Amino acid sequence: MPLILGLDLGTTKITALAVDTGNGDVAACCTLPNQAETTAAEDKSRGYSEWDARLIVETGCSCLRGLAEKLGKRGAEAAGLGITGQQHGVILVDEHLDALTPFINWQDRRTNQLVPGTSQTYVERAVALAGNAAPSRVGCRLAAGYMGATLFWMKETGVLPKKGTACFLTDLFGATLTGVKPVTDATSGSSSGLYDVASGDWDADLLGKLGLPRGLLPDVKLSGALLGGLTASMASTTGLTPGLPVYVGIGDHQASFLGSVGNPASAVFVNVGTGAQVAAYTDRYVWDPLLETRPFPRGGYLLVSAGLCGGASYAVLERFFHLVARQLLATEVKDPLFPQMNKLAAETTAGAGGLRCEPLFAGTRAHPELRASWTGVSIDNFTPAHMARALLEGMARSFHGGYEVIVAQTGQTCRRLVGAGNGLRENAVLANLVAEAFDMPLSFPRHREEAAYGAALLAAVGAGLFPDLATAGGMIDYDS
Repeated sequence: MPLILGLDLGTTKITALAVDTGNGDVAACCTLPNQAETTAAEDKSRGYSEWDARLIVETGCSCLRGLAEKLGKRGAEAAGLGITGQQHGVILVDEHLDALTPFINWQDRRTNQLVPGTSQTYVERAVALAGNAAPSRVGCRLAAGYMGATLFWMKETGVLPKKGTACFLTDLFGATLTGVKPVTDATSGSSSGLYDVASGDWDADLLGKLGLPRGLLPDVKLSGALLGGLTASMASTTGLTPGLPVYVGIGDHQASFLGSVGNPASAVFVNVGTGAQVAAYTDRYVWDPLLETRPFPRGGYLLVSAGLCGGASYAVLERFFHLVARQLLATEVKDPLFPQMNKLAAETTAGAGGLRCEPLFAGTRAHPELRASWTGVSIDNFTPAHMARALLEGMARSFHGGYEVIVAQTGQTCRRLVGAGNGLRENAVLANLVAEAFDMPLSFPRHREEAAYGAALLAAVGAGLFPDLATAGGMIDYDS
């Protein structure tokens, strides 16, 4: 059976893999760190997050070359390449794909700056101009780091290029490989906050209210449709076959769902990395202000409880413990403290002795003003062990709370619980707490690169190797 390739342009690492479509095994994989951040120290202190998109593209090509070298003669069996990558961010390029701006990624918070002479931030102004009805059309509320909010900031501050195309990373990478102009798909487009999810096109009314020209945005194509063939130049760069079919990329959250959940209609998906998302599939468009409604590739939607407390919340407590060692004990602990924290949490009884944590240190997307809290503090439970346990219990509780909102909207409960992300895979205590909160066994895909695997599955359907995504997802095997 042919191989199908997938590539994930992630924030911390970039991964390329080859899936054997005969048995679903990962035939080869190549991962490289994403070291393309260029944010100056002064800008970082202002919440900026800027990256060299060309270096990201070069790293992606290096991953593909490393994959080709590992495959050797089997590289000739590749039937196509699927692409995914981080959502929300934006880079503007000219007709030659040369950068007109840095790549400003999803972590960027420049739109939280106050508009001069006002008490309103740029993103608050954008939300106000968009109007109350806009979120129900675009499936989300504009937030810092979203393409739509960043483009609005550029326009308002006078730095928006007069010409150019606003791209997601997947758009730019696909255009570079094939030599065609950048296009996007609904899964990526919806992450901008400018895409009418229900009608399936850019929201003209919203663009008008924000003063953003439609010509700034790429055309929208079917997720996983044929984009073009690998050019001779890029074939030489990547070591892959000239003309290899390259398929329209998708957003990394939908790709992770595809690469983890074999049957979309049967499972709830919990993905924990720096942040966290809880998602379930629905075949009809619904809107709830506590959720995001995201297009699912080739039809249907994902209802997503996004921006939940993920690994970043646990890292806040770990940083606190480092500060205690440094500032009170004059000891510099160089190694991560997560293993010790997990051990202490595992040894602590359920309920953390009455200590309760709501680990919303940075709020939520629906309520960014919320902050974390610790309640029920007593003489006996004010310990590192109880704090670690309470925080993890709070995370699991928040994940299940997001799922309850999804169930309330759909009226359907899921039969399976599927997990992904190192924040869940590498923390057995949290994994057990999540399973207990959902009252379902927690399964993980045997492969660990869920987003790249999902991109490959979509490309396999685009290539005609499988009739639909559910059939392709049947290749996924689980640890439990």
